[in-house]
Amino acid sequence: MDLGPISTGNPILTETLSDGSLDDFEDDDGSLPETEPITLQLSPEMGGERLDKVLSRLVPQYSRSRLQQWIDGGHVTLDGRPARTKTIVLGDEEVVVRPQLAPEDRAFAPEPMDLPILHEDAAILVIDKPAGLVVHPAAGNWSGTLLNGLLHHVPALAGVPRAGIVHRLDKDTTGLMVVTKSLEAQTDLVRQLQARSVKRDYLALVWGMPQIGGKVEAPIGRHPRDRIRMAVSRHESAKPAITHYERLATGKLDGRPVSLLRCKLETGRTHQIRVHMQSIGFPLVGDALYGKPHLAAVFPRQALHAYRLGLIHPASHAMCEWQAPMPADLADLVTRAGISHLENI
Repeated sequence: MDLGPISTGNPILTETLSDGSLDDFEDDDGSLPETEPITLQLSPEMGGERLDKVLSRLVPQYSRSRLQQWIDGGHVTLDGRPARTKTIVLGDEEVVVRPQLAPEDRAFAPEPMDLPILHEDAAILVIDKPAGLVVHPAAGNWSGTLLNGLLHHVPALAGVPRAGIVHRLDKDTTGLMVVTKSLEAQTDLVRQLQARSVKRDYLALVWGMPQIGGKVEAPIGRHPRDRIRMAVSRHESAKPAITHYERLATGKLDGRPVSLLRCKLETGRTHQIRVHMQSIGFPLVGDALYGKPHLAAVFPRQALHAYRLGLIHPASHAMCEWQAPMPADLADLVTRAGISHLENI
């Protein structure tokens, strides 16, 4: 498993992303921008210029767009009066800027959350993640993430990189995730991921009827034209990816054949199961990103659930395994497809 290091001072630590996939993050030191008012005295040579342009030179630590937001929000005064972005300055005014935290600056704040904890001990937590819960803050989701909830539940996780998160599930993928409570436990779990000894089994409902079992071994990289998507790729930047699948049952949705698969990850790449199954002609039901648009309305999310997780406990060194039943929406979908006998899962 190809793992890129993050800036933690420990070269073994890495980030795992969507559906157990791996990628790098830009790290930050958790510092927040200065929030004390900044008082500036404009000089005569600045006369005749727009206020936002003047401020972008005087306080270059903030972007011009952020300064404009603060002006529009009433957080900048000119000689004691609320300023306007397009105001032309005379060149002898006093300007007071009151910096405001942007949403991304609050991304690592603890937030109370009803965490779906399946198991917890001194070293790890196992989460049964519901659909709709984003794991880690990112553009468009700077709050309300699993990371925010973890920091509230275990404040000490503020001292562990990524609040102990070692792998992720997509926002709309459900199921099991492990979170570590210490740097030592995190390092151990990452080593297990590298050694491919962590068992991660998924249930996926796909369109069509693939053979009874098989293996997709195809490198995955960014789509050449759509940066949101991943794709099977032969580009030098693509990373090796292997997915094993087994057909458990077949049925029909809206008169079209579907199959319930058990997928086992040998590697973990962004959207790996979704990309691999689409690449061999069996996209996931409900997958608006990789499936056929006219079929996406059948289910409001990709029909994918991480139902089994097995690992060696980082403290006791015992082999542990957890299972999470299908969430109600996915179970109802499988029933709609006429699939009811799942004893072999």
